[in-house]
Amino acid sequence: MRVTFEDVKKNKAVQTYIRMADESLHAMGYTEHGFAHVERVAETAREILLTLGYSEREAELASIAGYLHDIGNVVNREGHAQSGAVMAFRILDDMGADPEDTATIITAIGNHDESAAFPVNPIAAALLIADKSDVRNSRVRNTDISSFDIHDRVNYAVKENKLKITKDSHIELKLKIDKSMCAVMDYFEIFLQRMILCRKSAEVLGLEFWLMINKQRVI
Repeated sequence: MRVTFEDVKKNKAVQTYIRMADESLHAMGYTEHGFAHVERVAETAREILLTLGYSEREAELASIAGYLHDIGNVVNREGHAQSGAVMAFRILDDMGADPEDTATIITAIGNHDESAAFPVNPIAAALLIADKSDVRNSRVRNTDISSFDIHDRVNYAVKENKLKITKDSHIELKLKIDKSMCAVMDYFEIFLQRMILCRKSAEVLGLEFWLMINKQRVI
């Protein structure tokens, strides 16, 4: 059966797992990982593949993986990529999804967390770039600036975020950062491994990854 992105979005269990996973992370002090994040990741992953000429179905599988990628946080933050992949398998299997589609989706989910990530295929690569590039001040939930940790400070400092594929085969993440809130080195302290994954993922897609901060290329 051809399970669509809309089918997955409408699934009550999926909605519950996304909501409750984000509630758990909120309680632990993490930035937003709810519907705003997963919808953005799903759309970005889809657009990356469509821009590069992949099929509509491959792009849809990337969007499904993006929408489901963080449901494992409802179990625990530790190992959430792997637990999320197992949960996604059960959901998709119950929905009657084609086994090859299911395998592609859960492979991407299981390889998205930087502790054990690898862009094993284009869908996984698109998911990694989409997920790791979602840095923005609206993800910060702490309203007390004086108590910000480094993750709050770095996300809050990002005033503009644009990801685009250029005509000369680069994929560029362009950030405008308020340096009074966060030094560039603060960004690298928590995001260097993620940017390395973006570079590896871009290579899988036949691209070169560039990180631009305040109009200067830093990677």
